This record gives sequence, C-alpha cells and structure tokens, in this order.
Amino acid sequence: MTKATDLRAKTEDQLTEQMGNLKREAFNLRFQAATSQLEKPSRVKEVRKDIARIKTLQNERSRSSAK
Repeated sequence: MTKATDLRAKTEDQLTEQMGNLKREAFNLRFQAATSQLEKPSRVKEVRKDIARIKTLQNERSRSSAK
C-alpha cells in the first residue's frame, strides 16, 4: 500500500505511469479471481485504494492549478 505522502512527492508523469501499472494489475487480479487462482485476495482491495489515492491527488492538483 502506497502512502499519500509518498505520492505527493511524485511528479504528474510518475503518478500517471503508476496509475497505468495499478490498473493493469487490477485487471489481472480480476481475471485471477474469476478463475479461482487468486493467491492474495487482500491485494485487490489494496490496489483499488491505491488507485483512489492517486486519483484524489491528481484531482487536488488540477483544482489548485485552476485557481
């Protein structure tokens, strides 16, 4: 799980790249869950929360730059 303070130190490009990686991982985890091959079910929740953290940070940055 990634902390918000770690994410705030990253640039917008790094956040976008990490978001892509997490979305790919979430996709793979969904397939593993559907075929009953999922080893760590808790990882699905962690990935979803990390995606939400990145989206929240990106939204905060876009709102602050719009002001």
